Amino acid sequence: MRDVAAEAGVSAMTVSNALTGRRPVSEPTRKLVLETVERLGYQVNVTARSLRQGRTGVVGIAVPTLDSHYYSRLSHLLIQAFAESGTASVVEETHASREGEIAAFRDSRLNAYDGLVIAALGLTEREIDALSRDVPVVVLGEQELHHTVDHVSMPNVAGAEAATRLLLDRGCRDLALVGFPSLDDRDELTQPEGAAFALRARGFSRALQGTGVSARAVHAGVTQAAGAQCVQDLLATGGVPDGVFCVTDTLAFGVVRELANHGVRVPDDVLVVGFDDVEDAQFHIPSLTSVAPDLDELIARTVHLLRQRIADPGTRPHEVTVSYRLVERESTRRPGR
Repeated sequence: MRDVAAEAGVSAMTVSNALTGRRPVSEPTRKLVLETVERLGYQVNVTARSLRQGRTGVVGIAVPTLDSHYYSRLSHLLIQAFAESGTASVVEETHASREGEIAAFRDSRLNAYDGLVIAALGLTEREIDALSRDVPVVVLGEQELHHTVDHVSMPNVAGAEAATRLLLDRGCRDLALVGFPSLDDRDELTQPEGAAFALRARGFSRALQGTGVSARAVHAGVTQAAGAQCVQDLLATGGVPDGVFCVTDTLAFGVVRELANHGVRVPDDVLVVGFDDVEDAQFHIPSLTSVAPDLDELIARTVHLLRQRIADPGTRPHEVTVSYRLVERESTRRPGR
């Protein structure tokens, strides 16, 4: 750094500020420093900086799987946002298992990551609370954590309720819920620690209260094939509904395809709504109406909370539920209506 300072004709502190952004420097000075760094081939000694600062400049990101529209996009956006803040990321899959999630905490500690973002599905609140004492963490998930850790969640109930009300407003009177759990699973629907599917089912059920509208539900996995199977189950147990709410876009894609296989047209015969607003939703035929959680907000709040937790471990934990919008597309727009 002293060599760069001498070559550029500035102080070593100015070089440090230009490279780290800890204090502002003028744009011409910053450009001069960066050009000098490149010309001299200067590289930051990460090990020395880690020893001096007590940090590695690396965070972990743990998700159930990268083989999904939602989690692959989420991981990409988190990597991008952390990089913009000068932090590197390491991503790993937990396979939605308790063991995989415990391993993510263990790996973060052994590799001396500065912090961890984890989409937790298998761990209990008590386990998350205990494990988070060893590493700064932000949890992405739908369980209730009672403000024990920083927690960012989706607008599952409100978003699903809005999606179902859209179907009702469009005249649907025979609705189907595609996804876990079924409407008969009343205990599951009322559990605050229920997973995302259960919370979205709760929103579906809430929108129907007092309407007198009939509704069916079919259990599903998480794939397009599972959505297709749900259509077969619906056809075998009561025929074609006139409105379908799918707890994910991925399931909705399978539903639309299988309906077409049986000569049922969307939106002419059946209206379909999904949840997550993945990129493929706007390019699907027909384009899919979907609940769009504010991913920009989710990413920004997650990165901010983890950086804050790393800088000040004693900060009070925050509970954040991001906003959403209902994006209406062709799958809920009947021609001429």
